Amino acid sequence: MTRHCGIDFGTSNSTVAVADETGARLIALEGDSPILPSAVFWETDGAPPRFGRAAVEAYLEGEEGRLMRGLKSTLGSSLLAERTAVGGRAVSFRDVLARFIGHLRARLEAAEGRFDQVVLGRPVHFHDGDPAADAAAEAALEEIARACGFRDIAFQFEPIAAALQYEQGVAAEELVLIVDIGGGTSDFSILRVSPERAGAAERAGDILANDGTRIGGTDFDRLLSLAEVMPHLGYKTPTGGGKGLMPNHYYLDLATWHRINMLYTQRVAADLKALRLVADVPERLDRMLRVVEGRHGHSVAMAVEGAKIALSEAEVARIALSAFTGGPNPLARREGFEAAVAPLVERIAAMLASVLAQAGLAPSRIGTVFMTGGSARLPVLRQVVERVLPGVPVGTGDMLGSVGTGLALDARRRFR
Repeated sequence: MTRHCGIDFGTSNSTVAVADETGARLIALEGDSPILPSAVFWETDGAPPRFGRAAVEAYLEGEEGRLMRGLKSTLGSSLLAERTAVGGRAVSFRDVLARFIGHLRARLEAAEGRFDQVVLGRPVHFHDGDPAADAAAEAALEEIARACGFRDIAFQFEPIAAALQYEQGVAAEELVLIVDIGGGTSDFSILRVSPERAGAAERAGDILANDGTRIGGTDFDRLLSLAEVMPHLGYKTPTGGGKGLMPNHYYLDLATWHRINMLYTQRVAADLKALRLVADVPERLDRMLRVVEGRHGHSVAMAVEGAKIALSEAEVARIALSAFTGGPNPLARREGFEAAVAPLVERIAAMLASVLAQAGLAPSRIGTVFMTGGSARLPVLRQVVERVLPGVPVGTGDMLGSVGTGLALDARRRFR
């Protein structure tokens, strides 16, 4: 039986799926789990890198090395070609991406055999308002996939892939609005789906609107960190007796997953020590120095991410920082978090309205809003969907797996 594969390489998590004539399924990537965190850990002794949960565990257990996350965010940027020290040698971020995608292919072939064809997921826009960077990001991802051994490579927008997976469960024709809130981007598509259309070779006419923006879960992490954590490390702390403020860029880097490692240099440590001398509250800079010199940045980011996830269910969440900063463990409140991310939420609301306008549809014409992606669990995002599309049923499915499954279904359609 002919089989086809799709790969969802995500900012925070990745999946791989295979499809045959009977349907599509995710494959196990780490133990029994089909979800692999998009993380790489390079040991300083030059040993092969570790991936996923094993990478995060090596970092948390204090092994000598470097953790890298949020790698997808480097696609289409100048950072992709930059070289950075990992495992005792200098490699480019492109090389790190290739090792991770090569690992996904190796897991696929170990479980299912050889595949020469693949559909890769991509956001509607890797970069907002920059077509050249967007094209460069897709081209780089294609080149990496080809170097990893794939011969025939196609791309599908992630929300359309999610729609193809959603379509497997519909009983009658309807218009569905896909809201895919991932780690790095938010993407939206309106499609006409039905059991009969699911088997069609060409679906372009069923896509009524398609758009996206570079807002994702890591941006919500960053704003929560800046609001609740970074002030304890010196963010916006006065200097020189109130004449100035601490420079922002150190804190922006520490709050941004793929830039954390930029702080682990002798020059940054020296700069922070000099700034400590003029800081009006020097103990905050002591905490920042402890994080930077101890390379605890990812631990801080994980504590923030954990609190964000907890706030999906609870009104308050403690951010466990003291082990890394020597300072307090701040208490984050849902209302404070939602206030911090309000500008992003309003951009998502505007994008929802824009997609409806592109399709020429009133909200009432939508049969279902299907929310997917790890950040779609946030109550504030469900609330904004319900505000823009009042009375429209909102459904969810496999938050982390629907895109990968849909990509495999798309591969079956393209390569049959």
